[in-house]
Amino acid sequence: MADVLRPDTATALEAWRQRVSANREQAERLREGTPPRDFYAAVASDFRANPRRTDEPALEHLRSLVQPGETWLDIGAGGGRYALPLALLAKSVIAVEPSEGMRNVLQAGMAEHGISNVEIVPARWPMDGAPTADVALIAHLGYDVEEIGPFLDAAETAARRLCVAVLVTPSPPQPAERFWPLIHGEARVPLPSLTEFLALLLARGRLFELRLFAREPLLHADRDGPLRWLCQQLFITPDTEKGRRLAKLARDAVTSREGRWALSWSPVPVVGVVSWRPRD
Repeated sequence: MADVLRPDTATALEAWRQRVSANREQAERLREGTPPRDFYAAVASDFRANPRRTDEPALEHLRSLVQPGETWLDIGAGGGRYALPLALLAKSVIAVEPSEGMRNVLQAGMAEHGISNVEIVPARWPMDGAPTADVALIAHLGYDVEEIGPFLDAAETAARRLCVAVLVTPSPPQPAERFWPLIHGEARVPLPSLTEFLALLLARGRLFELRLFAREPLLHADRDGPLRWLCQQLFITPDTEKGRRLAKLARDAVTSREGRWALSWSPVPVVGVVSWRPRD
């Protein structure tokens, strides 16, 4: 019988795979319509952020990890929430991002803020011919990766000095989970999060440094943003019975402050910045 307090690598990887697989299978069973070619296209604009912002403690810690002349590899860079501010300090940033919608937001941010030292690679991780860098960053990625072992192996292989992960607990879709029983009649299978990631690293024999920070809730630039996000997270289309029911629930839940819209204004309980040395 496996020791739940000290699982071996195979046990931890299998537990992660089973959780993500159950989450995916539930979505496939309840999904309305055809899966979009680009899952993030509808919400990509919500991932724009000022690269010179100073109100995000986790980002300030990331900035402190940058050493002069380094290259950083941002795996799943999204709209550049971290790639762009890190590019202001590092020699260069390699941004690997499979979503066209996210890449468009990233390119717009580069142009808007005059940042030219970001190389965008349109690929999904792990990838053939992966680039190498001094630091490999995984920010809010991996929660839904079933084969997390090869994913992390590739990140460690790509990093010369350090691996860094930015993750929250519970996982990012958690604000949508309270809508699942109301719309689908069943609870959402939760994805792994920071908590399970730390257990996985220990099972893989990696000692790490962990810094914990508060994080603002998910905010949207327009009133329809929260509903678009909920439709994406619940895998429904707006013009169906479930879509109309969700729209009514969203209208009752969404509030605004200073031109931003949110389902909740409570901070995300924990965001962790985890760093560890890649194996030789």
